[in-house]
Order: sequence, then structure tokens, then C-alpha cells
Amino acid sequence: MAVLVYTENWDGSFKKLSFELVSYGANLANMLGKPLVVLSIGNVASAELEKLGNYGARRILSLADPALQVFDSQAYTEAIAQVATREKAEVVVLSNNNLGKAVAPRLSVKLKAGLGAGISKLPLSTSPFVVYKRAFSGNAFAHVEIKTPVRILTLAQNSFGLVENPGTPSIETISVSIDSALVKTSVSEVQKQTGKLLLTDAEIVVSGGRGMKSPDNWGPLVELADLLGGATACSRPVSDEGWRPHEEHTGQTGKIIAPNLYIAVGISGATQHLAGVSSSKVIVAINTDKDAPIFEAAQYGIVGDAMKVLPKLVEAVKEIKHK
Repeated sequence: MAVLVYTENWDGSFKKLSFELVSYGANLANMLGKPLVVLSIGNVASAELEKLGNYGARRILSLADPALQVFDSQAYTEAIAQVATREKAEVVVLSNNNLGKAVAPRLSVKLKAGLGAGISKLPLSTSPFVVYKRAFSGNAFAHVEIKTPVRILTLAQNSFGLVENPGTPSIETISVSIDSALVKTSVSEVQKQTGKLLLTDAEIVVSGGRGMKSPDNWGPLVELADLLGGATACSRPVSDEGWRPHEEHTGQTGKIIAPNLYIAVGISGATQHLAGVSSSKVIVAINTDKDAPIFEAAQYGIVGDAMKVLPKLVEAVKEIKHK
């Protein structure tokens, strides 16, 4: 019996997301009194795999199968299911990102396992097995009991944090049997964005809405994001108007993010937008309307014109950085 954690890698490297998953898995395994097993799929160097040991991984399974070089949800589900069965995993943990959302439901069916999607804490109890998750676009929370012997959990990004527990892990190279008919995904071209922090990786995000009034007014917002080492984002109306690229659109129909700091400038805070950012640890709102819904979700708020507030924020950050 074990807790199995799948750790995604990007071109052979792990990001904070993977370390957070291992931290969660190590604490969950300790809570259940079970061993932790960490699975990595793809060509990842031993030195990179050993980094997982800093967060509690003591046994790492490395699976580098040519059939799994390109992500295909059916093939990955089969691979993870085989490993879970082999290790007699009671709990399988993945991230609640695009990959996890594609694989977890399939895995749930294949293993006849209950699914707790988008959980953000350790189980409230283990007998019965009850998990905590946000509901209704972050406006409520739910306690979900999973009654099956095997449970699938997807962890909301940036919800648990990193817990260092250094140690030297053992690394085992394993193999699985993948039917080539399962692999239906091929990649014809890859275009990578360079020179810009990815929105989903950013610890700090500065986001603008229609309160910015014009695409010509974005300069101070971008400057503030650069000074803070963060990324820029926008609400859906802004991207629909073509003021900002669609890749910056956050919300229920855009990117779901959970940075440590989310600064919402000129965003009213419609339910659809808050659904994509409500997991942020701290939200700061700037809006001329004191009754805007965004203030209900924000920990800090400034009632004022963004065109006057942003330049002052930029100058304040510059002054602090130059001290």
C-alpha cells in the first residue's frame, strides 16, 4: 500500500508545481502511515530527479518510454494506472492543471476510484476519507467523502506550499506495457514563448480590466509587473477587445491561476473572473467603484482611478528597490 504522486516535468526539468505535489504527498503519506512513491514520466536526468528528495521523496520511479514522449491522456492514464496497481496505491495525487484534469477522470474510471478534484488541503479525516475543496467558483467550500478503496486527488496549484524534508532518494528505472493504439496524439510543430514569464508560473500577477480605459494606458501596469518580477494578465473583455493578447486572459474561460499576489487593476470582479483567480493567496484591488465585487474577494483595496494610482505604485516600488 502506498501514496503515489505523479510529477510533471517540462523539457526534463521540474518546477515549483512538482515540488509542491511531492510536499503534499509526503505529508499525506505520513498522515496515512504509508510509504510515498513518486513517478516521473519522460527523459529526466538523475540530478533533476534527486531534487524531489528535498521535499520528502525517498523512492522515485523513472519511466522513459518512447510511446510517452508526447503527452496523450489515454496513454498516460494507462501508464499511471499500471504503476498504481503495481505499487498497490491507495491514493494517487496529480496536479489540478490541464494534464491532471485530462488524466484524473480517466484514471478514476480505470481504477474504479473516487475522485477529489481541485483539493487544497490535506484530508480533514482519513476514516472516513474526507477532503476539502472550493466550490461555486470559490464562493463556498465543500467537504467531500471518498468511499472507494483507491482515491484519486488533484491538488490545486499553490494551495499547499513547499515543505522541505531533505533526503537522498532511491531512483528506479521502470517500464510499462503501452498499446500503440492508445497513442493518438502527434505533434507537428512546437512554438515556444521566450523572454517572458509564463502566467501560470508567476508568483506575482498584475492584471488589468476595462477600467484601464484604453490599450494605450497599459505602460504603468506592465512596468509595475516588471518591477515586481511578475507577469501581466487581463480580464476577458480586455482580451475580446484586442487590448491584450488572449494568452493573458484569466478567469473561468481563460487561465486558472493561483499566484501569491494578484493585483487587479480596473477589474470589477465578475463571478467568471474570480473563478480563475480566487485561489490567489493575496488579492489587491484597485477600482473607482467602492461597491465593485472584486473588493469582496480582496484582502487589500484601493478606491481610486488606476491612471492616478498605478504611477504612484510604480514610484513607490522603485523607491523601495533603490534603498
